[in-house]
Amino acid sequence: MPRHTFTSDFKRFFGRGLAILLPSIVTLWLLWQAFAFVFTNVAVPMNRAIRLTVIEVVEFLPEPQRPGWYDVTPEKVSARAAQRAQNAQPELLPEQIERRLRREQFRDFWERHWYLEGTGLFIAILLIYLAGLLLSNFVGRQIYVRLERLIARIPGFKQVYPHVKQVVDLIMGDRKMAFSEVVLVEYPSKDIWTIGFLTGESIRAIDEPAGEKVQSVFIPTSPTPFTGFTINVPKTKIRQLDMSVEEALRFVITAGVLTPGTANPATLPTDSAAVIAPEAASAPDPGDSDQDRRETA
Repeated sequence: MPRHTFTSDFKRFFGRGLAILLPSIVTLWLLWQAFAFVFTNVAVPMNRAIRLTVIEVVEFLPEPQRPGWYDVTPEKVSARAAQRAQNAQPELLPEQIERRLRREQFRDFWERHWYLEGTGLFIAILLIYLAGLLLSNFVGRQIYVRLERLIARIPGFKQVYPHVKQVVDLIMGDRKMAFSEVVLVEYPSKDIWTIGFLTGESIRAIDEPAGEKVQSVFIPTSPTPFTGFTINVPKTKIRQLDMSVEEALRFVITAGVLTPGTANPATLPTDSAAVIAPEAASAPDPGDSDQDRRETA
């Protein structure tokens, strides 16, 4: 019986704790990074634009209705001008100093009220929603198509935009990249069966060299199933599996450790049963006699 030591117990329990906590920690870290990216690149510039707009609007209000942060006294302007002169900074007109002080005061007021920081993010989400709403009707779609054609002609932009748009459309568009069918193909050579995802009809120019109609199949790699490669397989050589996409992804992620169960043999060629269920192919029939088993052996 193995002797338990502090070192062995520490390694065992540390590895177990890491295996339990690491997925949650990595998930939270990714979500936090996504939030920080959106907040820094969307919310902060939007908040700055909102503050500038509010300052311009408040300027037209009657003086008694203006908020406290808008008031800038001549003493503050003189103090700031003296500070700039002491620091050897370029001289500004009193009106320019007044505008800068007003912006700083409003920013300080904004930062003291934490709920105002979410204003830019809320407005950005609202604007994206309204854009999607407007572009979903017939007139909006026609405007969008014409604008897209114009953008696609801009030098430098046209080399990047079509590819980015294709990826975004596949992930978030109306026709998402959805692996609706799990298939089995002989790849990379005969009698080696590989699980893949049927992505659709392939390039029609491949049909003639292949001698028949071909389809594109995405072959995922372990343990990251969303990286892989695409192969073109004749339609008659593709076997559909009675397996959900989630089960196939689990099988690929775990490198075959977690098996979803035996695939439906009716959809496979007769000589592939041993590949899918080797235990079933090699196990003796309980009804066979010992003599039959010896003769078979």
